[in-house]
Amino acid sequence: MTDSDGSAALERLRDAVQAGLPTAIADLSNLVRIPSVSWDGFDPQQVTASAEAVKALVEALGVFETVEISQAPLGDVDSLGNSHQLGQPAVLATRAARNGKPTILLYAHHDVQPPGKDEDWESAPFEPTLRGDRLYGRGAADDKAGVMAHVASIRAFTSAFGTDFDLGLALFIEGEEEFGSRSFKNFLVKHHEQLKADAIVVADSDNWNTDTPALTVALRGNVTFALKVSTLDHASHSGMFGGAVPDGMLATIKLLSTLWDDDGSVAVEGLTSHDMETPAYDEELLREEAALLDGVTPIGTGSILSRLWASPSITITGIDAPSMVNASNTLVPSVTVRISARIAPGQQAEEAYAALEKHLRANAPFGARIEISDPDLGNPFLVDTSGQSVADARAAMSEAWGVEPVDTGIGGSIPFISDLVAVFPDAEILVTGVEDPDSRAHSPNESLHLGVFRRAILTEALLLAKLEARA
Repeated sequence: MTDSDGSAALERLRDAVQAGLPTAIADLSNLVRIPSVSWDGFDPQQVTASAEAVKALVEALGVFETVEISQAPLGDVDSLGNSHQLGQPAVLATRAARNGKPTILLYAHHDVQPPGKDEDWESAPFEPTLRGDRLYGRGAADDKAGVMAHVASIRAFTSAFGTDFDLGLALFIEGEEEFGSRSFKNFLVKHHEQLKADAIVVADSDNWNTDTPALTVALRGNVTFALKVSTLDHASHSGMFGGAVPDGMLATIKLLSTLWDDDGSVAVEGLTSHDMETPAYDEELLREEAALLDGVTPIGTGSILSRLWASPSITITGIDAPSMVNASNTLVPSVTVRISARIAPGQQAEEAYAALEKHLRANAPFGARIEISDPDLGNPFLVDTSGQSVADARAAMSEAWGVEPVDTGIGGSIPFISDLVAVFPDAEILVTGVEDPDSRAHSPNESLHLGVFRRAILTEALLLAKLEARA
């Protein structure tokens, strides 16, 4: 493979990707048909079926020495590494490096978000549907397209150069990323030697747009928890006691309002921002991509992308309170909400959690009782972009897309990346993706742009060739 870093290799891989694209789309469609929602309350057998389907695709590649479905313990384990519960099934495949070549670990996840209401979809969520240049369906982008980008790139690589190569390959297709990667740390411990790599590709992020690739170099962390605000021992008649007795709803509304300034900026002392250069991105583009209604203004201060990538944010993602149907004339004793905070790079999640807890307890109105439970913490991440694999990835993107990639941040979180860094500190982390700003991951009418899919496959196939050619 002496030409693997040149134009001849690019053309061979481009032809192989194009020839294999219909099969890749068909395989992706079959995966989308499996409703592999990993959340509690959904059928776990569907996640198992999805893992088995991925395993079959990986085995058919014919390049891995081992392919298995594995589950790691949830939570604390005993001295033998056992626990009472196991996480969702993941697919793990390995091929040892030869002759001093590097090893690359390819990560994606095969579980998906719940579909939501069928009536919000223009086509059935688990029936892949092609409209224009986009494939619609739950998981079509996030992240079964990431799974298939790995599979299809290996197909193209071996189609162009054969299966007798020296590059080490590991494939880790997780089964519970959408439910918090609860067994991820234990999985890394259980399979430490199999997962060791010089470079790790996490195919679960966005591109700048459908014509421009992106390498994600910053990720916000997350702090989520349940907050219960109580003022009464039991419900009382609102007509008899309203005006003198604060109920749980009033106390909750007043407490939550202290989390933001009037312009919508986070007002919690101790939550920090990160100084980060950002590309040009105007309010008009924000309005379009976020679907802001006419007359609704953005919140926060500073450049728009610094607000999304490098500043904290707080969202109330759920509330337990009487529904409209059950809205009697009653003072509600307590209200429970789910708080989701995004943490800027440079701050530890534990520190941010402590700041939020301190703020809520200090600002509880009327002496309301505060209970905080079910915390879930994930640290933010900054990519070290100085390594050779990052340079190779950027070059591969440029060759595959025909334009230079943009370094971007992500407002959302991929908390397990900090776990990867902790366990494999010498590995270069490459956060790539098959999504674009209109993919609508987690939302109704999620979709994959097929042009982005093709270029993402070619990018990864080129990266494999560059690593194989590395001295």
